[in-house]
Amino acid sequence: MTTLRTVVAASGGLDSTVLAYDLARNGHEVTLLSFDYGQRHRRELHAARRLAHRLGARHSVVDLNPLKTVLRGSALTDPDIAVPSGEYTTETLRTTVVPARNAIFLSVAIGAAVSWNAQTVAFAGHSGDHEVYPDCRPAFVRAVQDLARTATKGFGDVGVLAPYVTWSKSQIVSHGHRLGVPFEATWSCYQGLEWHCGTCSTCRERRGAFISAQVPDPTEYMETAGA
Repeated sequence: MTTLRTVVAASGGLDSTVLAYDLARNGHEVTLLSFDYGQRHRRELHAARRLAHRLGARHSVVDLNPLKTVLRGSALTDPDIAVPSGEYTTETLRTTVVPARNAIFLSVAIGAAVSWNAQTVAFAGHSGDHEVYPDCRPAFVRAVQDLARTATKGFGDVGVLAPYVTWSKSQIVSHGHRLGVPFEATWSCYQGLEWHCGTCSTCRERRGAFISAQVPDPTEYMETAGA
């Protein structure tokens, strides 16, 4: 039986880590591909490297750092825009959108898959992501699947997997718990502090997902770290 080689777009966060473990458990030979796109911190990249080591998987980081000069207007790439905290709204969440980020990352991953003789690219977009993030929706998945088929026809015919696109984040947590994913080794926070801040939108969603899934949250947040 031929092993399926899969390139996983891996941020070092909870969702993509569950996906990597999921695919590895199901017989895929996974390569984790991360992106340095001039984001606010490198904690997630360090997490992705450590997680790849735990999985015994190859890990590569693509240097897209120059993109920060054109991907302005996001709190994740623009130091002049503060990361929103507390109760979030559609307007505050818009400040965390990096324009077409998944489209850029997946285009690179598709090219890498051809070069590495991989058959598929996988990413962990899910329905728990807010409507303000258009590149996490089923319509985007269908479009990028068509892009991959068209762009690689006769050169690997690479497919795109997004198995969680209709899942909630709590479902991903539950699934990862069953897989034995080391959640404590993942990084979600938009801040690059020693611990998760606990107040930014992604920290709040991470917390809420564990609560909803009724899975113990091993994350060290600022107010509980060292307690």
